[in-house]
Amino acid sequence: MSDTALLVFARAPVSGKTKTRLIPALGAVGAAELHARMVRHTLRCAIQSRIGPVTLCCAPDVEHPFFAECASDFGIDLQPQQGNDLGQRMAQALEFAINVHGQALLIGTDCPDLGPEELRASARLLRAGDAVFVPATDGGYALIGVRNSVPAIFEGIAWGDGVVMEQTRIQMRRLLLVWHELPALSDIDLPADLVHLQLSRPVLLHGIIT
Repeated sequence: MSDTALLVFARAPVSGKTKTRLIPALGAVGAAELHARMVRHTLRCAIQSRIGPVTLCCAPDVEHPFFAECASDFGIDLQPQQGNDLGQRMAQALEFAINVHGQALLIGTDCPDLGPEELRASARLLRAGDAVFVPATDGGYALIGVRNSVPAIFEGIAWGDGVVMEQTRIQMRRLLLVWHELPALSDIDLPADLVHLQLSRPVLLHGIIT
């Protein structure tokens, strides 16, 4: 599966500007630290999946020292996210990767239960359709994979709302595209979501919640 590029979208772990909805539960420093841990966890899973080259797509740019540490520690490439909104940023990153590798998966870092098995399964399913998704239980998605340049998938989507996955399905039907979905997984965005970490990935919270 080495022809499948794997793109990881992440923001710099800046205290007070990262995972701000978790600040009431973790504090500004704790929320940024958890984000950094989830980024590194996601990169480990991406590399362990062995489906292809891993690139960390950075926001607002690649200059934060944390990104340089990740590149050194994991042996991955860095590239800046480019575009006016999330849809444009994802479309541009995927188009570049597809032109080089044939097909690509794009994931965020908010879903720690998205592991190597799900990534390998997504890469396999992508060979039998135009796209693959891992929906998120909050109405978005934790993974998108595509084989062709289809920026229209990202048009007219209310990013940040709980209707992203359903609106994306509508777009896929309109475009007459074939897609596959894996079971939905939980994102870690709100204080109530931390229970999922406490149950499945408590090490990510060690020392942050006492």
